[in-house]
Amino acid sequence: MENTEQSHVWQASAELNDLGLPKRSAVEAMKRGFLCRCPNCGEGALFNRYLKSVPECAQCGEDLSHHRADDAPPYFTIMIVGHIVVPLMLAVFLVTEWSNLTHMAVWLPLTLAMTLLLLQPVKGTIIGLQWALYMHGFDTRSDPDAMPEGYLPSTSAERA
Repeated sequence: MENTEQSHVWQASAELNDLGLPKRSAVEAMKRGFLCRCPNCGEGALFNRYLKSVPECAQCGEDLSHHRADDAPPYFTIMIVGHIVVPLMLAVFLVTEWSNLTHMAVWLPLTLAMTLLLLQPVKGTIIGLQWALYMHGFDTRSDPDAMPEGYLPSTSAERA
């Protein structure tokens, strides 16, 4: 006997991600973050000081307070700057007769300037990626890490 019933296979919605939330463009959010703009609207400023992000977007009201960029921005910045400066330094070393003092006078300020210029955009990019993927509290429905900063349940029953 043949099974005449059609089997229904669940397929994810094209508009929803695996959490059932609207899909967000990671590329667009990362680009907006790199430009130090809100990953949601692209209009509001992402930082109010050099590396201090705003708690919420002044334009669209998106809550940005619970991102966790932590040590990733310095790590990625070091990787980017290192991959640019080291080959340049090696090439210049091989074709010139500069003294060690001259090399230090060129490469140390260049490395410092590149690091300081890239650190904020790299942090913005990571915040944008976290926002696009609903990481670290950007999905308050299903993320237990989305509790307010410093929140601790008062009883052991609430902790379970």
